[in-house]
Amino acid sequence: MQFYGKAESVATRIVEQFQSGNIPKALAPVFIRRNDNIPCRAWSWSNQLLTALSGYDDARSYRDWQAVGRQVRKGEHGFTILEPCRKKITRTDPDTGEERDGMALYGFRAGTRFGLDQTDIADADEWAKHSGHDTEADRFLDALPFVNVARHWGLSVKSYNGRKGGALGQYRHGQSVAIGVENVSTWAHELIHAADDRLGELKERGQHWRSETVAELGGAVMLCCVGKDHDADLGGCWEYIQHYAEANGKDATSAAMSILNRMCKAVALVLEAADELANVDTAPESGVAA
Repeated sequence: MQFYGKAESVATRIVEQFQSGNIPKALAPVFIRRNDNIPCRAWSWSNQLLTALSGYDDARSYRDWQAVGRQVRKGEHGFTILEPCRKKITRTDPDTGEERDGMALYGFRAGTRFGLDQTDIADADEWAKHSGHDTEADRFLDALPFVNVARHWGLSVKSYNGRKGGALGQYRHGQSVAIGVENVSTWAHELIHAADDRLGELKERGQHWRSETVAELGGAVMLCCVGKDHDADLGGCWEYIQHYAEANGKDATSAAMSILNRMCKAVALVLEAADELANVDTAPESGVAA
C-alpha cells in the first residue's frame, strides 16, 4: 500500500510517546446538540442513536409524515425504535386525600419509523412549515476530514444528541457512522472501524480490545498523518487503549504493538482513498483544452 509506510512511521512515533509518558491531557468530549425543529430530537438518546445509525436526521411514523405534507413511498421498509407505553392512573395525595389523574409508564413496545429520504412531498405548503434543519450541525459533518471517503464507500454520516455515559460514536457494518460529539478523534475512530471492515479484518464481536485498539490508535495515526495532531487527542487515545488492555489483562503498549500491521493497513486504505478522490476532483475534463 502506498501510504502504509507513512502510517507505520507515525504509529511508531506515537507508541514511543506512550512509552515515555510524554502524552498531553485527554480532550473533554464536546457533545453535539442538534437544534432541528423536528420531533425525533425529543426522543430518548437510544432512539436518536438508532435513527442516526439508520442513516437519517429526521424520522417519523407513517401518519406523522402525512401530517406534515409528506408520504412514505410504497415498498419502503422502516426501522424499529422502542416506544414508551403509558396508561392513565389516579393517585391519591396522602396528605390531602385529593385524587389526581396522571400517566404511568408500564413498558415499551416496538414502533416503526421512516426516514425523510423514504418519503415524497405530498403537500409542499404544509411541508414548508415543518422542514427546519440544523444547518450548523450539518456543516460540521461536511467539514470532517475524510468524510468524502466514507460517503464514497456508501456510508451515511449522521449526528445525534450525545450524552455523558452514552456511546460517543458508532459504526454500523457497511451502512453508517453516527457521532454524538464534536471531537474529530471520535469520527476518526469510527472511520477506521469502517476501513478495517472493508479489509475483512473486523471479525470480533462487540467491543473487543483488539478491534477497539485498531480503531483508536488508527484514528490518531490517521489524523497525525495529515497534520491534525491536536484533533488526534493522543491523551484520550492512550487512556482508551489502556482501559481496554487492562480490562483484558494486557499491557497497553504491547497491545498497541500487536495490532500495528492491521491498523496501518486500515489507515493506509483511508489515505489512499482520499488521495484517489482528490486526483479525480482535480483531473481535467475529457475533451477540454488545457
